[in-house]
Amino acid sequence: QVQVVESGGGLVQAGGSLRLSCVASGSIFSADVMGWYRQAPGKQRELVAHITSGGTTTYADSVQGRFTISRDNAKNTIFLQMNTLKPEDTDVYVCGAVYGRSVYWGQGTQVTVSS
Repeated sequence: QVQVVESGGGLVQAGGSLRLSCVASGSIFSADVMGWYRQAPGKQRELVAHITSGGTTTYADSVQGRFTISRDNAKNTIFLQMNTLKPEDTDVYVCGAVYGRSVYWGQGTQVTVSS
């Protein structure tokens, strides 16, 4: 069974930076795609950024140019470098890992940006 664990959230002032990490364990294979999503209470999960095993990245328009997603395939780990944070970036950030038709989710990590 694949387990997905996030770390690195916290409280930061507007304009600051945070780095999130996510590791997927329990499979001998690398995840096809890993990514970060944000989830507000009562709202649908939204894509922040994702990266394929080949390194192709996709970003939400709202974070383009401010956030960078990267991946260490050997460790099945991804990182999200979040710069120039804004109060509207506040949310729970959830990591997902895709293996074929299956998607595994972490518990999420809170990111809070104060104005």
